[in-house]
Amino acid sequence: MQNTKRNPLSYCVITITYFVFLTFLQGCATRPVNDPIDQVDLNSGYRPHLKMNERENNDPSTLFVLSFSGGGTRAAALSYGVLEELNRYQFEVNGQQRRLVDEIDVITGVSGGSFTALSYALYNERLFEEYETRFLKRNVEGALFGRLANPFNWFKLMSGNFGRSELAAEYYDEILFNGATFNDLIKLEGPAAIATGTALSTGARLAFFQNDFDMLCSDLGTMRLSRAAATSSAVPVALSPVTLNNYGGRCNYQYPPWVRDAVESASVTTSARALARYREMQLFQDSDNHPYIHMVDGGVADNLGVRGVLEALDELSFSGSFRKQRGYGGLDRIILIVVNAESNEPNDWDSKQSPPNSMWQTLQSSGVPIARYTFETVELMKEMVEEASLRRQLDIAEARLAGASKEEAEAQFPETEMLVFDVSFNAIADAKERLYFQSLPTSFALEDEQVDRLREIAGVLLRQSTVYQEVLEQIGAEVIP
Repeated sequence: MQNTKRNPLSYCVITITYFVFLTFLQGCATRPVNDPIDQVDLNSGYRPHLKMNERENNDPSTLFVLSFSGGGTRAAALSYGVLEELNRYQFEVNGQQRRLVDEIDVITGVSGGSFTALSYALYNERLFEEYETRFLKRNVEGALFGRLANPFNWFKLMSGNFGRSELAAEYYDEILFNGATFNDLIKLEGPAAIATGTALSTGARLAFFQNDFDMLCSDLGTMRLSRAAATSSAVPVALSPVTLNNYGGRCNYQYPPWVRDAVESASVTTSARALARYREMQLFQDSDNHPYIHMVDGGVADNLGVRGVLEALDELSFSGSFRKQRGYGGLDRIILIVVNAESNEPNDWDSKQSPPNSMWQTLQSSGVPIARYTFETVELMKEMVEEASLRRQLDIAEARLAGASKEEAEAQFPETEMLVFDVSFNAIADAKERLYFQSLPTSFALEDEQVDRLREIAGVLLRQSTVYQEVLEQIGAEVIP
């Protein structure tokens, strides 16, 4: 009979060989590389204005924008509740009944809000059937920790450029996005969804739509939605930055017309915000000194996900050539709803002589500036409504001085009404209930009851808004029977 016993040394050699093989196999894992483009084409790619122009049965006189803030599952659930509320109403467009949620043109999202934004663009009506089980009521955080603890994934992470966020992107793809890319969204009827990240070295915003990727001379279309969501939610330290290749300066990129109006004209109406954005754009174009862009959570630069929208409206308000190129002329109204899931958990630090530990100091040191910046952004929204009206009056006055009649001047600068408001926990009247929502953790794991209460309060906050009621009245929206 043949002796089947093996020398212990043989087992050792086999085991070592096996792990060396796995190391070679798994250690070869590298991050996905975004594709370059040789020439910018403004008439192709994932661009909001192209999406809006191609949509049928959509009111062209209304620009309807939603901005979803960061805040983990708390933000994802609150923003989802807003979509559910909008889905309850219908109104008439060109003789056809249409749901109010279908009127949304653009959704921006940061961190947790980016998951809802991208998912709605991908699933549309199916979102209301699948999002809860696929994402909201799933312990995403626990699953990510489990993957990080899996030794087979350590080999991937040892490769050097395949970080924890790339591992997270793989998971998001499995449970939610199913390998979908931005090219897939171009073919769909839904709104344009724009996730946002922050360049770690400069703090500049980079949005996941082709207009911004033109600056990098890169093709957004082939990028997976899961990687955009992973970038937008790449909380520093907890998750790794997502690295993009920068090919800027090699595709004949032309700055948009508002840059010429703002920078070259240097008029008194030029916005400092627009000039600051222009300087950021210059950095992205400098691929010689910035061949790689390391991206982290979009909330670092803008936790509301609304700064890009406000800057676009700012550029629109003072730049006629920008308005003409983008096709936004002739708007009767612009509706902007900002869904702000900001938390404000109380603490008792000031009642004790000893300060909190280093971990809490670090979290608070990063959280306070973000909260302050969020507050300033909300105030900026309100100021922009007044500024838009003032600029129109100045334009009309200049036209009158140039010899135009009152009717001619007003026709040259038609009024676009701006209906801007935010949905936030601060508007909850009951102090106990307000504290409940503000104290919910910023994580990707909430209890089912917490998710349901967030969805419900979103509808309550919308309905109690006087601006929202004005939107419903102007559009003629009614609850679907």
